[in-house]
Amino acid sequence: MAKGLLFMAFDFSTAHADEFHDWYDHEHIPERLRVPGFLNAERWIADENPKIHVATYDLDTAAVLATPAYRAVGGDNQSVWTRRVTAMCRRIMRFEGEQLLPGDLTAPAGAGALLVASMNVGAETEAEFTDWYNNEHLPQLCAVPGVLGGRRFRATDIESERRYLSLYHLRDVGVSRSDAWAEAANTPWTERMRPRLRDLLVIRMNRYQRKA
Repeated sequence: MAKGLLFMAFDFSTAHADEFHDWYDHEHIPERLRVPGFLNAERWIADENPKIHVATYDLDTAAVLATPAYRAVGGDNQSVWTRRVTAMCRRIMRFEGEQLLPGDLTAPAGAGALLVASMNVGAETEAEFTDWYNNEHLPQLCAVPGVLGGRRFRATDIESERRYLSLYHLRDVGVSRSDAWAEAANTPWTERMRPRLRDLLVIRMNRYQRKA
């Protein structure tokens, strides 16, 4: 069965940074990792804006997010601290999805950076988009030196802002600015597809490191 993903991106520039990180490290992530089916949790900070934060959680399946154990800590049952901190932040995107390709992988070990790409496509583009992403775009980017793994997901929440999301775990953020990456990411087929992508969101992230 396909693995699931929970993805959350915040702009926390209007929150207290120390409290934001304490909340994530000491309550929010531990609370979720106690939910059966949550496999891991990773935190990331945007390379170009250190006030943009992403958290990614690999799941046994996307259905984990509909279980009583998750509902006990999510939605209307969020903690007081969660409500306080998130009220001070701007949500960029929340994404719940199932892994389309490869289908059953979790985050690779040792990544120092993450590139996030999320988008919508029109129904008239869907077939070619899938062919391009599965057979050229993802494989070529995954073959770039320094790319530790690439996965693509489709939203399972009908209210999701974007239907598709891809995660590329990288040795370091410079991999996504290398000549090899540029060559893989700018093929003739990609150039033809790019104008058809809607609501494109791309974020380069460094792994979060808690200050001592």
